[in-house]
Amino acid sequence: MEQRISLITLGVADVARAKAFYEQLGWRGQEVEGTVFIQAGGLALVLWGRDKLAADANIDDPGTDGFGGMTLAQNVRSQAQVDKVIATATKAGATVTKPAEETFYGGYAGYFADPDGHLWEIAWNPGFTLAEDGSLTVPDFSAMN
Repeated sequence: MEQRISLITLGVADVARAKAFYEQLGWRGQEVEGTVFIQAGGLALVLWGRDKLAADANIDDPGTDGFGGMTLAQNVRSQAQVDKVIATATKAGATVTKPAEETFYGGYAGYFADPDGHLWEIAWNPGFTLAEDGSLTVPDFSAMN
């Protein structure tokens, strides 16, 4: 298996509501047969009905929200951008689960949940520089020892 991710699909209760939320964050996508595809750098974020996603994966979905052991994250270029993104998400209907604050690694980060409970971390990390196009390359930690 190649070391890459092509799509991240979020199972949502209401595709139109989810699409409207992400549009308020400035994200634009294409809706095809009740599924929204949003280009996000080198991968795509997909919004799809939770029931359809569960059926496609052949699993039972008890329909409960809550922490599923996963978060999405976006690194930004400054502490001020962390605050701006979280404020924009809050205005769009997100719930802040952890206000932005200084981190143990010398950065600054906070968390919000989208209307379906999917967690997003917004972070500024001085050790993870971003390319001009926003892509991130994990630093070589072995060279730091």
